[in-house]
Amino acid sequence: MFQVKTSFIRYWEEEFKQIKPKKANNGDRLFTQKDIDYFHIIFHLVKEKGMTLQGAKNYINSKEEEDFEKLEMISTLKKTKAFLQGIKDAIEKKNNKG
Repeated sequence: MFQVKTSFIRYWEEEFKQIKPKKANNGDRLFTQKDIDYFHIIFHLVKEKGMTLQGAKNYINSKEEEDFEKLEMISTLKKTKAFLQGIKDAIEKKNNKG
């Protein structure tokens, strides 16, 4: 999904108080959709915008709800774009075979 190492996910989980996964009996982390949305936002700020982790933390902590909703919308649009790109690629692959 994010194409980052598991260690990044664990580190971000520790660094951002907004991410609160539950733990299964076997120790697996169970992330809610809201946790995943935060990961998308953090990924966008750090990996795509080039912010430091501290900068992303400050940004998330200081923004009003309205601004944060805009980031969530951007994240959702990026997921939708990736999904649609996958469909497009599959159609093109099928058409090239036939």
